[in-house]
Amino acid sequence: MPSPKFLRVVVLPAVLLLLAGAGLGCYYETNDDVSITLLLRGVTAAAPVTDLHLYFHGLAALLATLYRHFPAVPWYGLLLYGLLYAAAVLSFAVLDRLLRGQLTGAALLGALVVFFGVAWLEHGLWFNYVRVPILLAGGGLLFAAQRSEQRAALLLGLLAISLAALIRPSAALLGLVAAGPGALWLARRRAVVLIGAVALLLGAGQGLLLLTRSPAAATYRRLDVLKSNRNDFRLTRPRPRTAADRRGLQAVALWALGDSALVNEELFRRAAPFDAGWFVRTQVPAKLAGLGAQLGRDYFPLLLLLLALGAEVARNPRRYQGRRRFWLVQAGFGLLILGLGTVLKFPPRLGLPVLGLWALSSLSYVLPVPRRPLRLTPVSVVLLVLVGLLYGYKTWHRVQVLGQEQRQNLARLHYLQRAAVQPVWVVAGLESTFKARSPFAEPDLAPHSVLNLTGWVTLDPSQPAFRQYLTGSRAWPTALHRLTRRADVGWLLAPEAVPWLSTYRISPKTAGPVHLVFTAAGPSPAAAAGQPQPYQVRVEPME
Repeated sequence: MPSPKFLRVVVLPAVLLLLAGAGLGCYYETNDDVSITLLLRGVTAAAPVTDLHLYFHGLAALLATLYRHFPAVPWYGLLLYGLLYAAAVLSFAVLDRLLRGQLTGAALLGALVVFFGVAWLEHGLWFNYVRVPILLAGGGLLFAAQRSEQRAALLLGLLAISLAALIRPSAALLGLVAAGPGALWLARRRAVVLIGAVALLLGAGQGLLLLTRSPAAATYRRLDVLKSNRNDFRLTRPRPRTAADRRGLQAVALWALGDSALVNEELFRRAAPFDAGWFVRTQVPAKLAGLGAQLGRDYFPLLLLLLALGAEVARNPRRYQGRRRFWLVQAGFGLLILGLGTVLKFPPRLGLPVLGLWALSSLSYVLPVPRRPLRLTPVSVVLLVLVGLLYGYKTWHRVQVLGQEQRQNLARLHYLQRAAVQPVWVVAGLESTFKARSPFAEPDLAPHSVLNLTGWVTLDPSQPAFRQYLTGSRAWPTALHRLTRRADVGWLLAPEAVPWLSTYRISPKTAGPVHLVFTAAGPSPAAAAGQPQPYQVRVEPME
């Protein structure tokens, strides 16, 4: 018969994840995961993409192969939810050992269930691939540190960190930073060996990536950073000097990044430089307000837990050694979140993983200190029930919003599939219909080949080869012109992209400059919402 520890650490997370998925559903937080899946399946590329360059190193080839042979199976969702479960097991193992000296029996089981509800439920409900490497790296580091005398635990932790780094190196590093203080408190003197092993592992991996990176992948990485600095983080101030600059910045704003003659590194250096004064005056106040509202609205249970732990340390100064380091760590986490929220951004896919690891790190300092067994007072019971009800209502409301968004996006996609029966789609804004999809419902766009005019996918090195596969030309303007002459192409465009595309100057070799004229194919329910709709395209000479 399985031991109680096995049931709590291995079986309980699986049961809770399955119950949450069956009862509340699973939804993608952004369009990124579907966009990645379409690349892996070869829907938005000339063939299944086996190298995504920035993430899923090595795993992309495995997933693309699985999709090629078994296309009906949701391999992407299965792999990432499997790794999410593995991260949950590692975190439950750490918390179970910390709580075993404080709680027993039903109380210990209840504490683990509460921890799942406030620190893990959202990960499966509102999924994004970035959550997995943060949690896997952080959980693996804490697990190895807590059992630093066991070689098997060290190897298992390093395996978890390696998988996290393969998925997204920067996210894995964030998870290690968030779990680092807890690992130091848990491993103590053995922390030097653990940190050395992790540093050697990550250094070797990064060195291998640098040695094997192609020039196209290096350019992709630099442009991805520059694009994010402008569109995601609002770090750079638009200062166009020429008409070409204005068109380039307009393309960046639309995420139309595929024309390297228009959107390139020089454009960002020249027309979108970093301006510290402008950023502090115009962007920081709004980011701070949004960050404060997000923390209070979405993560109040974990913040209350952190306050309670801080109060425990403050009330019992003689009991806790190295209190100064504890308070420095709390300040460091505050600065980390402040920096992410104001300089970069702190979306939910970063928010709950970082706060959850912060809580585990703080518990790693407080719980090992000997004390009387924890007992709940009537006041604390009432407070816990109130917090649980508020967080439960917030979660249920989110489920309703996500369900409605999923139904709307699926209806829009089905409308487009009925309206455009051509085997090739040229799309702008279609990625907006990918949000809130289920990770276990594969995007059903077959048998269409889909060429994106907008979205981060337009930066992927696979796209020039895709344009050549469809049109015989890798050049963006030439490919666009040739696509207008094909009857087997359906144009599905968001209305906001049409004015920019209409001003695009194309210079065929056999005639003078031309531009594209777009006419909506008919009244569409998506038009009022700014969603993609069918268009007819013709070519006219430039005046």
